[in-house]
Amino acid sequence: MKDISNLFGSMVFNDTVMRSRLPRDIYKALRKTILQGTYLELNVANAVANAMKEWAVKKGATHFTHWFQPMTGTTAEKHDSFISPAKDGKIIMEFSGKELVRGEPDASSFPSGGLRATFEARGYTVWDTTSYAFIKDGTLCIPTAFCSYSGEALDKKTPLLRSMEAIDKQALRILRLFGNTTAKRVITTAGPEQEYFLIDKEMFLKRPDLIYTGRTLFGARPPKGQELEDHYFGCIKPKVSAFMKELDEELWKLGVYAKTEHNETAPAQHELALVFSTTNIATDHNQLTMELMKIIANRHGMACLLHEKPFAGVNGSGKHNNWSIGTDTGINLLEPGETPYENAQFLLFLAAVIKAVDEFQDLLRLSAASAANDHRLGANEAPPAIVSMFIGEELTEILEAIESGVNYRGKEKTQMQIGVSVLPHFPKDLTDRNRTSPFAFTGNKFEFRMLGSAFSIAEPNTVLNTIVAETLRQFADSLELSNDFTKDLSLLVKKTYSEHKKIIYNGNNYTEEWAAEAQRRGLSNHRTTVDALPAFISQKSIDLFARHQVFTKQEIHSRYEILMDAYCKTIHIEAFTMVDIVKGMIMPACIKYQNELAKLLERKKNCGDFDTSLESHLLGNIAELSACMLRKLNILEAAINESKGIQDILAQAGFYRDSIFSAMSNLRTTVDELETLTAREHWPLPVYGELLYSII
Repeated sequence: MKDISNLFGSMVFNDTVMRSRLPRDIYKALRKTILQGTYLELNVANAVANAMKEWAVKKGATHFTHWFQPMTGTTAEKHDSFISPAKDGKIIMEFSGKELVRGEPDASSFPSGGLRATFEARGYTVWDTTSYAFIKDGTLCIPTAFCSYSGEALDKKTPLLRSMEAIDKQALRILRLFGNTTAKRVITTAGPEQEYFLIDKEMFLKRPDLIYTGRTLFGARPPKGQELEDHYFGCIKPKVSAFMKELDEELWKLGVYAKTEHNETAPAQHELALVFSTTNIATDHNQLTMELMKIIANRHGMACLLHEKPFAGVNGSGKHNNWSIGTDTGINLLEPGETPYENAQFLLFLAAVIKAVDEFQDLLRLSAASAANDHRLGANEAPPAIVSMFIGEELTEILEAIESGVNYRGKEKTQMQIGVSVLPHFPKDLTDRNRTSPFAFTGNKFEFRMLGSAFSIAEPNTVLNTIVAETLRQFADSLELSNDFTKDLSLLVKKTYSEHKKIIYNGNNYTEEWAAEAQRRGLSNHRTTVDALPAFISQKSIDLFARHQVFTKQEIHSRYEILMDAYCKTIHIEAFTMVDIVKGMIMPACIKYQNELAKLLERKKNCGDFDTSLESHLLGNIAELSACMLRKLNILEAAINESKGIQDILAQAGFYRDSIFSAMSNLRTTVDELETLTAREHWPLPVYGELLYSII
């Protein structure tokens, strides 16, 4: 049996390794840089680089790379070996502080939203000292930020780090008002829950739509989907279990806190949850998790699908982002305690989050926006596109009492009564959970449930950190001028709840009644990415991010362009893939089957008085549907051609949503009906039943 304690972090240049391999003064200088952001001297960088190289080579590494997260949503790396030529024609293994601290990849080929022109190629990767280096596939990976020659952020990590500094600064102001002088930093943490599908690799390779787009563009519903709800938390199949075990081990080697794994709701769907880490590190770890899922699934003869909606008719995959805020001394600032109605500090931070979510609901919505996630949100398998908060019965009653000016007496916990005497007794929670809420309080954290499974958690957490930093700033500005802190704090909590309680909804978010109620409350309902993204470039958003130095105006506009462009390109690729599959696979199959039926019909007629009604009926239906498919294909191709003449990015995105996607949906309806009528031996694609139940 493997010793997990020795396995965990064995491929990470973590604090334990640094302490053992670095001279004491170098280690202390590096820790000061990590904790306080002080300048890293070149002699320190050189010493760290040498120790890192020696450790990595001993672990079998031959190359190093600056591992970064450009605006593609994935990770990027350029490998360089440690070798340098020696005078005797041999080599020496070298790695300098300069190579550790800074790299220079080509910045022109990554999405920049107009920040960089093709001929302006220089970009920089800069070592993120707060995230440990690690070894992956024989390469020393150094987590880095990525910026342009003129300093604009071209990645997802840099704004996240800026937002962490923003909330740290404002939260410390609040803590000082409560007399806390021991905390040096306030840190946001995240714990992502990653959903995914596993299917047979050979079947995956027979589906061009899965290969090119990550989702099935065609597919009739199988006889059995998730109706019996027998897959959720069901017994894990041996092949999947072997995959999960290897995934755990590989993640543990990289210091990733892989914790909980289980079958999810849909057939072939599963989930892996990670333990909380600092938001920056949690983001790195989630990117590693998604990468390794695909690699390890391939080793086990499977394909891992991270698309938000790979199969129509069954639940898609999300990523629940559990977010909290605490001090470097271990205090969770969202921990209510046994008597939350007496916990003024908790109530103030809770009020700050409520105000932030209400005032910046549009930003939270767009942080979870993508063409793929549009398939999932509002489909009664995930929250609607309306942002609201669940805080539970007890906290609602406490805030209502504060607003009304009455004393809240508190509730006593009762024992859970199950009706079986031999079962252990335990106290019943005062509040139930709400799995339909987009932003739910779950004890000492908030669970942001709108994210899609393929998302980087960097952008949602950047928004969360920034909007809460803004409300904390406003609170601090007010309370620092107070002559009666206790009284003014109580009035501030009361006023905040009264003005922003419309964002709180503890009921079922999946119902049509809630959509109508949300509209009455004045909450936003941006159903698609095209509806949501323009809020990013509003003056309100620009002012917010500029005030906290998270984004410049130029960086905001560049990201808006990148996100809109990604939306258009995603649907464009899907549309072209549809056309390719229909022309190259579906049409020939239908023609071949019709020809077979026609020959059979002719033979039966020539052989005498045979009943040919079945063949005639089937041939007629398939011929009619095939003609309908051709008409709809022509409409889709015409729409694709029309899109090329639209220059404005918002207008183009709207056209893709309203015209091209609509044409795709219409074409799919006909093709899916053809699938149900065509003999299986003639249908060129593995069908849903085969895909969803391919792992045995």
